[in-house]
Amino acid sequence: MTDNDSAARNPEHEDDALDRRIADQPDIGAAGWVKRIVLLIVLIGVAYIGFRISAAFFPRWWGHRVGDQVDGKLSRGTLLGIFYGFVFTAVPLLLLLQIRRGFFSWTWRGIVAIVALVLAAPNWLTLAVVAGNSKAAHAGERTFDVEAPGFRAGTLGGAIAGAVLVLLITGLSMRLKGRRHEVKRLRAERDALKRERQPGDESN
Repeated sequence: MTDNDSAARNPEHEDDALDRRIADQPDIGAAGWVKRIVLLIVLIGVAYIGFRISAAFFPRWWGHRVGDQVDGKLSRGTLLGIFYGFVFTAVPLLLLLQIRRGFFSWTWRGIVAIVALVLAAPNWLTLAVVAGNSKAAHAGERTFDVEAPGFRAGTLGGAIAGAVLVLLITGLSMRLKGRRHEVKRLRAERDALKRERQPGDESN
């Protein structure tokens, strides 16, 4: 038995090595958890304050922006609603579906998801007006009633059409991808058969 083997089997030596490994571990004591909890509470508080400020401002602001564009005309409100609903549903969904790509890291998938949510902002704002219960949401809804007739119905129709189109594109893309894989498999089988037949052909 060598000196190193005896030292490795020495209980005191093993205790010292264990103490060093424990000392090298990150701080996971009570103080570390308290800091994390406090940080989480602060983040939740900031997010809540931001949500309340947004709920008190953006629905009313969006109602006036849409009202200025529609100017009380039903046909313009319907067409504008269809445009907003279709474009700002289809484009974010198409972008969001890209996170299926294998070359995206989890970080980039998160970034793509955030960008997709931001691109759908007009529809989120319209939803905040229609489904919100704040004073700003009620004010924005009254503005829609007077200055933007047809916008809400047009937005709903456009959003449904955009989502259906994305589903159709996705289904067609998956079907074509499956066919490409099938063709690739058949070609590989054909090439394998050719390679198997070549030795026999040469012998004849």
